[in-house]
Amino acid sequence: MPQDQIVVRGAREHNLKDVTVAFPRDRLVVITGLSGSGKSSLAFDTIYAEGQRRYVESLSAYARQFLGQMEKPDVDQIDGLSPAISIDQKGASRNPRSTVGTVTEIYDHLRLLFARIGIPHCPNGHAIERQTVQQIVDQVLALPEGTRLLVLGPLIKDRKTEGDRVFEAAAKQGFVRVRVDGEIVDVGEAPTLDKYKRHSIEVVVDRYVVRHAEAPEDATRGPDRRPIDPETGRAIPDPDAARLADSIETALRLGENIVLIAPAPAEGESPAFEERRYSERYSCPYDGFTIDELEPRNFSFNSPHGACPTCTGLGTRLEFDPNLLIPDPGKSLAAGALAPWSRNAMDASWRLRILEAVCQAYGWSFKAPV
Repeated sequence: MPQDQIVVRGAREHNLKDVTVAFPRDRLVVITGLSGSGKSSLAFDTIYAEGQRRYVESLSAYARQFLGQMEKPDVDQIDGLSPAISIDQKGASRNPRSTVGTVTEIYDHLRLLFARIGIPHCPNGHAIERQTVQQIVDQVLALPEGTRLLVLGPLIKDRKTEGDRVFEAAAKQGFVRVRVDGEIVDVGEAPTLDKYKRHSIEVVVDRYVVRHAEAPEDATRGPDRRPIDPETGRAIPDPDAARLADSIETALRLGENIVLIAPAPAEGESPAFEERRYSERYSCPYDGFTIDELEPRNFSFNSPHGACPTCTGLGTRLEFDPNLLIPDPGKSLAAGALAPWSRNAMDASWRLRILEAVCQAYGWSFKAPV
């Protein structure tokens, strides 16, 4: 059963005299007492030290050689202890980029955590994943047997075009059919599109019917009803899996690392699945939003790779306030309507000459109210 307490028995570090105490887990616990009573010895030199020692011992021998040997604190037993993190007290930083996370150094661990297990999403909420050809093939073959589908290579996605050059290029590459705005037509009979409207054009690379491999009746089957090879424990491949992989590779090349798998039901049948998009790189297959592979620097506001481009990671932005620049719009530029340029009398004549030249260049009145 999970323990709900951290129990320390026989702690004798420094000023502690055979102390036995229990702390509730998942709670904020404060240790108080007189100076020299052993507060730090209990928290840091006993509980934290033992938590770190146990964590280091769980690592491989190769990793432990870089961390060194940690001594066991003078304590009989500690139960219910997890790996521990210690945050030392530090002086306040005057750096405007400092936060609680950076001062305590928790921020460095969080950046590493986000970079390793984070799942990026595009601004529209779609998960961004990178999939290999084999992973795409496996997902397609997981569809029910007999499912009819099309392997499409997207050429134009929601762009204005007449389509003539696109159809001509597809025909030269040997493709027979294209899908124009959701309708499949022969390349030679493709219509001329309205160049003032947006269109989507995909090449039909292959028509495919999912057929699972034959297997004995007593063979085990996976959740998708595909037979399982008893030796490897994996699904027996579709007899036409190699053809499907070739078609997907061709579609990925045409669609710049994006392939569409669309249902193609027989007449009178309902689609067996919704149209799917797959990407071979870190890009959203729906709206094309692309990112690089996640790195810790992507989550650092001190790095140009992770900082907000508007505030450069400071959380504040400098802007001009027209009411402060021109407090009295009834004044003219000649009378000092621009407040920042009217404070220094020594530069007033020089700045006024610049303003006057600008007004002459643009045909503005230098002496009219702003």
